[in-house]
Amino acid sequence: MYGQVATCPFKNMEILTQHFDTKHNTAPFSKIKISDYLPAIQEGIALAKAEIDAIVNNPEAPSFENTIEAMDYSGDILDRASSIFFNLNSAETNDEMQKIAQEISPLLSEFGNDIRLNPKLFARVKAVYESKDSLDLTPEQTTLLEKKYKSFSRNGANLPEDKKTKLREIDKELSKLSLQFGENVLAETNAFQMHLTDEKDLAGLPEGTIEAARSLAKAQDKEGWIFTLDHPSYIPFMTYADNRELRKKLAIAFGARGFQKNEFDNQEIVLKIAKLRFDRAQLLGYTTHAHFVLEERMAESPEKVTSFLNDMLAKAKPAAQKEFAELSAFAKKIDGIETLEKWDGAYYSEKLKQQLFNLDDEKLKPYFQLEKVLNGAFTIAEKLYGLTFTEVFDIDKYHPEVTTYEVTDENNKLIAIFYADFFPRKGKRNGAWMTSFKSQYVKDGVNERPHISNVCNFTKPTETKPSLLTFNEVTTLFHEFGHGLHGMLANTIYPSLSGTSVYWDFVELPSQVMENWCYEPEALALFATHYQTGEVIPQQYVEKIKESASFQEGLATLRQLSFGLLDMGWHGQDPTAITDVKAFETEQFKNTQLYPDVVENAMSTAFSHIFQGGYSSGYYSYKWAEVLDADAFELFQEKGIFNKEVATKFKENILSKGGTEPPMELYKRFRGQEPKPDALLKRAGLL
Repeated sequence: MYGQVATCPFKNMEILTQHFDTKHNTAPFSKIKISDYLPAIQEGIALAKAEIDAIVNNPEAPSFENTIEAMDYSGDILDRASSIFFNLNSAETNDEMQKIAQEISPLLSEFGNDIRLNPKLFARVKAVYESKDSLDLTPEQTTLLEKKYKSFSRNGANLPEDKKTKLREIDKELSKLSLQFGENVLAETNAFQMHLTDEKDLAGLPEGTIEAARSLAKAQDKEGWIFTLDHPSYIPFMTYADNRELRKKLAIAFGARGFQKNEFDNQEIVLKIAKLRFDRAQLLGYTTHAHFVLEERMAESPEKVTSFLNDMLAKAKPAAQKEFAELSAFAKKIDGIETLEKWDGAYYSEKLKQQLFNLDDEKLKPYFQLEKVLNGAFTIAEKLYGLTFTEVFDIDKYHPEVTTYEVTDENNKLIAIFYADFFPRKGKRNGAWMTSFKSQYVKDGVNERPHISNVCNFTKPTETKPSLLTFNEVTTLFHEFGHGLHGMLANTIYPSLSGTSVYWDFVELPSQVMENWCYEPEALALFATHYQTGEVIPQQYVEKIKESASFQEGLATLRQLSFGLLDMGWHGQDPTAITDVKAFETEQFKNTQLYPDVVENAMSTAFSHIFQGGYSSGYYSYKWAEVLDADAFELFQEKGIFNKEVATKFKENILSKGGTEPPMELYKRFRGQEPKPDALLKRAGLL
């Protein structure tokens, strides 16, 4: 029957539905078959439903323990199985996985609604919520109670039955559409290849990029070189290739993903998602999707977000226009380029940067061997937070390229398991992210430690060279590792408040603050050594890295703000009248656009952050978190970047606390005051 799940006769799915008989209860990836996931998740739903039924039918009066706490600990088998499945669907997917995802997503969406729209369960939650003043709860318990109550009230528990049914339909449809969106982007990314056979077309490209392209061609039994839309191939080509026509070809292919009127076209999906999110918000009594989302953010409202973005825009735009004029003049002077196009930006920026600072990625890359950079991040975590990372070989992995680590504290106590997965492959989506295979929480006196993963797409080692990172990739590694530390150092009682389970515009603080160490000589000395000679990165390079940190910061800020404003455009108003994705985008970009438009391209049709990931009405949070991180790092700079006292305050008030208290309270406890944008504007050279 619709929404009901029978227990399943498949034997092997038991692997996913019981305590794993493995070291540290880690996921037994090699024993899991793709066919196990659906029955295991069906069984997980059945078990979770039984736990919820037990809470609903408890004859005792509702209390914090027998209702709120019991709910938070329920469904752990389902959480475990679904997190393994969806993590692998991003990092190691195939057609079979994607097909199963289309079956699993609606089941989970339906189950979530079965809980949130259960009137008897809500009655118990409401009873506890209404008596909260007499309960003598800890701050963490108070937060959990409010979160549970809001998860009902904000998701339709107070709606009449007909509207609850409508909500279920919308949620089911949205879960399918966002999955389809992501699959289309991945398919379009994988479908394009630029196969070159004339060596002249490689002019300007770094040796490592050429070697990687040759390896790719070789793997396909082809002569010459193959370039793709995966970042380690795409970005160096756009940055260094002298052949303007080929840069144009690649850039147009990248910008046309999901916008080609073919089977992978995302235009209708974008319009449907925006419209359904709006309908959902209206059904729940909110003006727009953004009003719904931002009620549970530090920013609080679309008005505040738009005001924040426009304030930043007013400060960044003059700098961006000046930088764009300089770049245009530079391109004209050296190559006679009359109109600077989007496929010229990275190329001439890199040339101008080399001229101004005599610094380019190819000079720096030999000092940034992936393994050494990762060990540098580990060493910094040890100096700040007393953590030790030990690579282990007896923990199962989902791909041979993954490396696994035990993370321990000063007393040799296990803090976390850490998985690192750094190279692109066919089944992995583009970009970089942190995720977890198991949350941290405390139950029955046992502090269950988390299993955290960082997934990136860096250049693979070749026959002659190890994986050497661009400086941008170094900061990406540190960024994701910062998220990782937020997960690893979690120390809360309840799973739903643990680690990165915080307000979305607070979640980027630990990641972005971590990037600051990449610019500090004292930190660079720990890991930036030449992969052949072992020589520490020369001081003049370090000075140039610091000097060039704010190079074209106006343009970079304008770009980020344009994405934030596009996001608010889709979600901060009624999208019903929008029929043309491209025309709508053009209107949203008019205050931030410097480059001529490219008719073949659209941003929204591959804007996975907001249409597949969790950033809808939240893209502004990258800039918001920069204000927090610049302000926070200023304290480290004042006291010393490895100052134990500041690090301990950051660990105890930010990293370990998860979502247990309002983020502004946690931040003020660490910093002693609310964040000010001055530190960011100063760092970006925009003051």
